[in-house]
Amino acid sequence: MSNPVRYFLRLILLILLQVFVLYQVPPLHYYLSPILYFVFILWLPFTIGRSSLLLVSFITGILLDFFTKTPGMHAAACVLIGYLRPFLVNILLPQQGVEFNYREPSVTSLGLVPYITYVVVLTMVHHAALFVIQVFQFGNPGYLLLKTAGSTLLSLLLIFIVELIFTRKQKFITNT
Repeated sequence: MSNPVRYFLRLILLILLQVFVLYQVPPLHYYLSPILYFVFILWLPFTIGRSSLLLVSFITGILLDFFTKTPGMHAAACVLIGYLRPFLVNILLPQQGVEFNYREPSVTSLGLVPYITYVVVLTMVHHAALFVIQVFQFGNPGYLLLKTAGSTLLSLLLIFIVELIFTRKQKFITNT
């Protein structure tokens, strides 16, 4: 299966999982919202250009906005993490003058601690942006912090469960 088809199927599967499974689960708590769809942006290949990454991030968010009738909330949060992703990857990868050895971010390509840092930071940024836009006020910062922290922890748990269940075949890039 070609890469664009695989990425498209992954996007559709994650959006459908978010809309028809995770959003249908009764609220776990006032501060917990299971969100998983944005992992599609985290798993995009290293070689994707910045403008393409922003466009794909926008499309991912706007698709979920379409299903959930939230005008632009998810799109804004996805574009933000799409914008920050290349900077974070450049910080986390050792700069030894070599190109990326693997196509996609994973534990194999980044290493355990950098990959966890990558996922945690972008998850926190996504959730914080999403909940700030959702609440659209800073009147209760305690609620915002607790909701962001609780939802981030729940989403990280889901991401690592999906990472363990659905292992992605890592392709090594060769110079030949």
